[in-house]
Amino acid sequence: MTGGGRVRLGALVLPDRPGPGGVEVWRRVEELGFDHAWTLDHLSWRVPPDQPWFDALTTLTAAAAVTRRIELGTLVVSPNFRHPVVTARQAMTLDHVSGGRFVLGVGAGAAGADSTALGGPVLPPAERADRFGEFVSLTHALLREPVTTFTGRHFSARDVRMVPGGLRPGGIPLAVAATGPRGMRLAAEYGDTWITIGDARAPGGQSEPEAFRTLRRQLGRLAATCEEAGRPPDGLRRLVNLSRVVEDPYGSPERLAELVGRCADLGFTDVVLAWPRREGVFAGDMAVWEEAVSRLRRDTVRGEDD
Repeated sequence: MTGGGRVRLGALVLPDRPGPGGVEVWRRVEELGFDHAWTLDHLSWRVPPDQPWFDALTTLTAAAAVTRRIELGTLVVSPNFRHPVVTARQAMTLDHVSGGRFVLGVGAGAAGADSTALGGPVLPPAERADRFGEFVSLTHALLREPVTTFTGRHFSARDVRMVPGGLRPGGIPLAVAATGPRGMRLAAEYGDTWITIGDARAPGGQSEPEAFRTLRRQLGRLAATCEEAGRPPDGLRRLVNLSRVVEDPYGSPERLAELVGRCADLGFTDVVLAWPRREGVFAGDMAVWEEAVSRLRRDTVRGEDD
């Protein structure tokens, strides 16, 4: 939903839960009334290396099997270890498994373990941006065309057929994470949704007032970029991963409602919150979190009815 509608709420669930507990959380996300749910796509992340960490797209396939309503997506896949042809094929499969509920979130990929796991060098920022441009344009074509041929410096595809294609008439939605000018241009040209985590150089590292000033500036740059690309800014959904922007966004129902309201006032259409973990990154009190989310959802529904 874009342009004046209510803010849609999403949950970010890390792919670190084995066995039956790994799918029960997705059921609970849907029960709580979230509009969409996401997982990270990394080979490793900010959890201890001796703790479980599973593949994002396989995790979302399991999530699709135990949910019926919510959209499901990656936050985000990157060219660090993904190829557009294989990624698009997996996205098409997930779209069919979920009954047309899949959103492919993509990002440029940061330097780090993911970027060196396959044995390649760490690319400088300009070359990572070049690679991301190829990744997005080729992936977009694969998600929307029955046959694709593409030759680039980083990726190629030869007569790749995508049959039967995605279930939605416009193709599988593409969500583009970007904060720089080149990435925002890709979001304006190819994206259905733009994604931000605020200051990508130091997520969560800014004070709360400065973090919201950063978001305001980014939204302004996005609007200008859309206008330059000949696209109405309101035609692009705008998603913020609030748990990477401010500390403890769901510490109380009142705090969550206030933060989501501020995001809506800025112009965001979608807000994502991390599912609390017992310890470490995104640690939080599950009871407080569920109460905060449930109260916000009740107030939102009540407001729509009014």
